[in-house]
Amino acid sequence: MQDSRPWLKNYPSGIPANINPDAYQSLADLLEEAFRKYKTLKAFSCMGKEMTFKEIDYLSSNFGAYLQSRGLVAGDKIALMMPNMLQYPIALFGALKAGLIIVNTNPLYTPREMHHQFTDSGVKAIIIAENFAANLEKIIGDTNINTVILATIGELLGAVKGRIVNFVVRSVKKMVPKYNLENVVTFKDALAQGKKFTLKKHKGTPDEVILLQYTGGTTGISKGAMLTNRNLIANMQQIRAMMMPFLEESSEVALSPLPMYHIFAFTVNCLALLTIGSLTVLVVNPRDLPSVNKEFKRYKISLMTGVNTLFNALINNEEFKKLDFSALKASVGGGMAVQKVVAEKWHQVTGCPLAEGYGMTEASPVVTCNPIDGSGRLGTIGLPVPSTDVRVVDEQGNVLAAEQVGEIQVQGPQVMKGYYNRPEATADVIKENWLSTGDIGKMSADGFFQIVDRKKDMILVSGFNVFPNEIENVIAMHPKVLEVAAIGVPDEKSGEVPKVFIVKKEKSLSEKEIIAYCKENLTGYKIPRHVEFLKELPKSNVGKILRRALRENA
Repeated sequence: MQDSRPWLKNYPSGIPANINPDAYQSLADLLEEAFRKYKTLKAFSCMGKEMTFKEIDYLSSNFGAYLQSRGLVAGDKIALMMPNMLQYPIALFGALKAGLIIVNTNPLYTPREMHHQFTDSGVKAIIIAENFAANLEKIIGDTNINTVILATIGELLGAVKGRIVNFVVRSVKKMVPKYNLENVVTFKDALAQGKKFTLKKHKGTPDEVILLQYTGGTTGISKGAMLTNRNLIANMQQIRAMMMPFLEESSEVALSPLPMYHIFAFTVNCLALLTIGSLTVLVVNPRDLPSVNKEFKRYKISLMTGVNTLFNALINNEEFKKLDFSALKASVGGGMAVQKVVAEKWHQVTGCPLAEGYGMTEASPVVTCNPIDGSGRLGTIGLPVPSTDVRVVDEQGNVLAAEQVGEIQVQGPQVMKGYYNRPEATADVIKENWLSTGDIGKMSADGFFQIVDRKKDMILVSGFNVFPNEIENVIAMHPKVLEVAAIGVPDEKSGEVPKVFIVKKEKSLSEKEIIAYCKENLTGYKIPRHVEFLKELPKSNVGKILRRALRENA
């Protein structure tokens, strides 16, 4: 890889051009070093309950020993299906120590989606929050799962608080549907039983697959991206390299509202920040804004990750605006495009810049990021992380010059081994070690990248390419608009025309106002032909707007 990469000259001082992805044999080795180095520091907090690195290390070893006592061996797959709870890092690190392959699972999956993921991956064990056990009951007979460990939100929060939380969840909010699963054990009991056994630590290798992270399935059947020790070690080091010039080891407090089963929070919050001695504050439900606000009151938050919709919701929340942001050093947005108007307003409200990054499951996930000190460029996804090459190509695979629009491709040590049991699908996206992202973008002359849109979301109006992001960014600037999403809908004359769905900030907003505003800011063929007002936009539970759902109901 040539160091003539144009983005290197824009790296702030202290960020290296390359990292060493082979510094550790396995992710477990890297974690063991962190546990030893920071043992007296607080590692994770959930609803006020804190655990040190030493406690997490001890409990995860007990949990790993318990899994081995149940007959699980290195290479077996284990599903983690829960929101952000203290059980998540304990289960994750315990399973990794035992040599198991992690299969992160969205707790809001339907039985059909669970069935596909569990049978496709061949999981043999699952740790699942009891809230979702009823769905597991419906499909477990079709799977290879023979070890079921139930977690409750309150069980690790302390005796009194735990009982209160579980009572509210079960009896007041009625969030736990009835279920009937045989031979299950509680997470707490698994920890207790694990004390009786000695963990046989697995000695991993760099190219060993340790995570099957399933893609969202928006472009067909959901596929498991095979991520290796080397992939994740590399991405953790790349993230640390981009952040550490602006952070202080052993003293950061990072808010993690995004769920750990999502690749963004998994690698950034759960893994990379752990290795700098950070305290990670878990938020069980990021849509519960009062719970996010409560953590800002409880801790001096110095770092926060999130998605555009969460940042937007917070800056429009009156209680959030009253909080103390004096300790906030860095805010990082990913998972979806960060709108310029949201980034600007976030900076105004908190005094902290909002740096947009970009990644994908297949790249562990981080590919590019704006410097977190605010020296990047709004409206871009920033610069490639160290040891990563990014280029833009046309439909024939020819490399395009700066400012030309084409598909973004990525090469680096964080790129996945391939899709599990899908060699043809792997060959479709990885050619000559370049990962085709499916994202349309361009590079500036000095190396900043910009996403124009997803290939599949592009709207074709009378032969002209129209990108939903552009329409959304314009409409998002209207003072009466809270949220907006754009899609293409069929049209007899044009083939397709843009349609927008808007959540109002002010009731007086009308379709006429929106069209007039768009006429001032967009070329004729980009102006929405249809405007629909909704009370809320459909979103994934990490807050990503689901254009697919809007298209299905348009």
